[in-house]
Amino acid sequence: MIQQFYPQVQHDFRYELNKDFNFSAAHFIPHDEAGQCKNVHGHTYFVNVTIAGDTLNESGFLVNFQLIKKLVHGRYDHSLLNDFTDDFNNQNSEQFPTTEVVARTIWENLQKYLNQLSNKPKCVQVVVRETPTSYVVYRPKKGDFDDE
Repeated sequence: MIQQFYPQVQHDFRYELNKDFNFSAAHFIPHDEAGQCKNVHGHTYFVNVTIAGDTLNESGFLVNFQLIKKLVHGRYDHSLLNDFTDDFNNQNSEQFPTTEVVARTIWENLQKYLNQLSNKPKCVQVVVRETPTSYVVYRPKKGDFDDE
């Protein structure tokens, strides 16, 4: 992950934090058009999150890097994503554990946590790389943040 470059997201915040990490997980896509992906298979997902804000917390951080990793890697590493029924389900295509939905779900879970912080940082981008040649960028719209 050293020297990875990601699409830049435009924002007006003073600080921007980027955190790279990976996790290994299996999944399957419960739809006939998913082809081989209908079968349980695994990936090492490489993730980059971009968090921005204007105010640092009491420790001088926008958000502690270790906390970000714990919220995602600590949740999903060495798991079957389909088992996380609060995040994914096998009935609604908007919640199948595709790379797109994984990226959005990571954003939802991170932002839910960030909303509780006194300095109110925003997760403005999540990049999820599923294979060396395939990745998804998720960017929330302005109205997606609970406090707006």
